[in-house]
Amino acid sequence: MNRIGLLIASATLAALTLPAAAEDNMKLTIGQRGNWDTAITELGTRAGIFKKHGIVLEMIYTSGSGETLQPVVSGSVDAGLAVGTLGAIGAFAKGAPVVIIGAEATGAADYWYVKASSPIKSLKDMDGHTIAFSTRGSSTDSVVRAFISENKLTKAKPTPTGNPSATLTAVMSDQVEVGWAAPPFGLKEMEEGKIRLVARATDAAIVRGQTIRTVVANKDALAKRKDVFKRFMQAYRESIDYMYSSDPKVIKDYADFVGIPEALAKRVRDDFFPKSLINPDEIKGLDSLMKDAVELKFISAPLTAEQQKELIQIEPRG
Repeated sequence: MNRIGLLIASATLAALTLPAAAEDNMKLTIGQRGNWDTAITELGTRAGIFKKHGIVLEMIYTSGSGETLQPVVSGSVDAGLAVGTLGAIGAFAKGAPVVIIGAEATGAADYWYVKASSPIKSLKDMDGHTIAFSTRGSSTDSVVRAFISENKLTKAKPTPTGNPSATLTAVMSDQVEVGWAAPPFGLKEMEEGKIRLVARATDAAIVRGQTIRTVVANKDALAKRKDVFKRFMQAYRESIDYMYSSDPKVIKDYADFVGIPEALAKRVRDDFFPKSLINPDEIKGLDSLMKDAVELKFISAPLTAEQQKELIQIEPRG
């Protein structure tokens, strides 16, 4: 073989033996494993969407947005999903390095329930009783505070109970009287007549038309890895499009992820989570959110327009 041939052969061999282009790792905290709206990154990963964008995710699930937000603030994770909007606003107002990079849920499918034998029939009947929410600063915390404020439940006792599974155990063992959940959790027990629906998150005026949960990033991580976060949000949006496609794999994967029948998985998506609910492109109801944040004591005064611009940095669709 002549010298040129040797050079070509050597170059070809070197190209074949070089490692593939490195993928960027991102560490996430995610509230409430198993909810349809919190399964976006899981389903996108299973479909290969994040890999296509050169991103590998490490997903850590929490019992609520209070637990989701703190690692973002400390910088031990890059981003947090399903962080209560009021909690994010409150953390930012206190100087935490938090940036909102997307809406996670506008409106909510969360609901509150009691044991079938309970005398509680409606929101008004909850006064003087324990009412569950996930963790301090979460969207369910905000909803319960709104239930109390709007219905003058002066003797109600809001109680943090963690995730829906732990909450159901607390309700069935009489540790708490009014539980909370989000589909698919509790639907089976409701059909079996063990529990009874008494309120929906949308019964609270603050929830209607508002973005109640967000995707947040650590401010320093965002500044240092702007391109990575941009690709992450591209993959996040593509994952949502995939979740509402006709591809049967998405329902199969969600059913496997949660451990429920495929028929129930499809019902969760089709009956409880319209695509608009998880549209990440806009924080809706910002004026009323600021008012609620003051009334519910997350902040002492509404954020200025300049502060809002600093807090909310949603990358436009590419």
